[in-house]
Amino acid sequence: MSTKNINWGIIGCGDVAEIKSGPAFQKVENSALISVMRRNKEKAKDFAKRHNVAHWTSNAIDIINHKDINAVYIATPPSSHLEYALKAIEANKHVYLEKPMVLNSKEASILSKAVKKGNSKVTVAHYRRKLPNFIAVKEMLEAELIGDVTHAMLTISQSKKANLIAKTAVNWRVNPEISGGGYFHDIAPHQIDLMYYYFGDIDTMKGIDIENYKRSKDVVKGEIQFKNGVQFKGSWNFNASTDVDNCTIYGENGTISFSFYGNEIKVILEEHTQTYTFNNPKHVQQPLIEKTVAYFLGNTSNPCSIEEGVVVTQVMDTFCGIK
Repeated sequence: MSTKNINWGIIGCGDVAEIKSGPAFQKVENSALISVMRRNKEKAKDFAKRHNVAHWTSNAIDIINHKDINAVYIATPPSSHLEYALKAIEANKHVYLEKPMVLNSKEASILSKAVKKGNSKVTVAHYRRKLPNFIAVKEMLEAELIGDVTHAMLTISQSKKANLIAKTAVNWRVNPEISGGGYFHDIAPHQIDLMYYYFGDIDTMKGIDIENYKRSKDVVKGEIQFKNGVQFKGSWNFNASTDVDNCTIYGENGTISFSFYGNEIKVILEEHTQTYTFNNPKHVQQPLIEKTVAYFLGNTSNPCSIEEGVVVTQVMDTFCGIK
C-alpha cells in the first residue's frame, strides 16, 4: 500500500455519505476519493458527478478490487458490514466502518479475529469523539472540573414528529435483519461509545425491562458499572410524547450537561452556571476521517479501534437482551 496517500472507495454512497462524510475524503490532507458504489446505477453515477469523483460502480467488489484504492469506507446498512469488511481485509484494504459496526456481538467477534489475522487497519466511525463539544466534555472530566465523577444519566426520547433519525425512502432501521434492532441500534452506538470513551473499562452491564423492548422495540434501558466506580444509566424511548436529548454527568462538585444533537454544554458548580457553545464542521465526520487517514498512514494511533467497537456492540446486545 502507498505510504504517501490514502485513496478511498465508498461502498454505499447514500444519505450519510452525501454531506456528513463523503466530501471529507476529498478535503483531508493526503486523502483522495477514487470511486463510489451504490446498487442503483443512476444514483451512483449522480453522486459521482455531483462530487467530482472520477469512477463509479454498482458493484461493491469493483471498489474492493480497484488497483488504485487502498482504503474502503463501508456506509451500507449494517447487515452487509461484516461481509464487505471481511472482503476488504482479505484484499489488504484498510477499512473505515460505519456504525453500528455489525449486527451483533457474534459478528463483532468474527470481525475482530479477522482484523487481528490480517494486515488491514480498521477504524469505526464513532465520529462524535472528535467533535468540539464532546472533546470539551472529555477535557473537563480529565481536568476534574466537577471533582470525582459519581454517575451519569442519559435520556433520549423521540416523538414521531422529531427528526433525530435520518429519513430514507425505505425505513430499514426498524428491520432487525438489516439494522440489528430498532432505532436504538441506529443512534445508541454514538452515546454508548462516548460513555466508554469518557469512563474507560466496564465492570458490569445489564439491560432493564428487556421483555418490554422485545415486544415494542421502542424503549431500551440499561446500566453500566465502570471499573473506575462511575455508574451509568441510559434510557432511549422512540415512541415518546415529548422530545428529550440530554446527558448529565454528576461529580462531587457539580454537573456537566450536554445533548447529542445540540451544540451547548452547561456546567454547574455550586451556585454558578456556565454555558459553552460550539460549532461543528460542515462535514461532521471530517475530524475523525483526518485522524483515520493519519492512522492508516502510520502517523498516529487508531482513533476508534475494532476492540472498542466490540465493547459497544456487547453493551447494545446486553441492553436489548440479545444473546
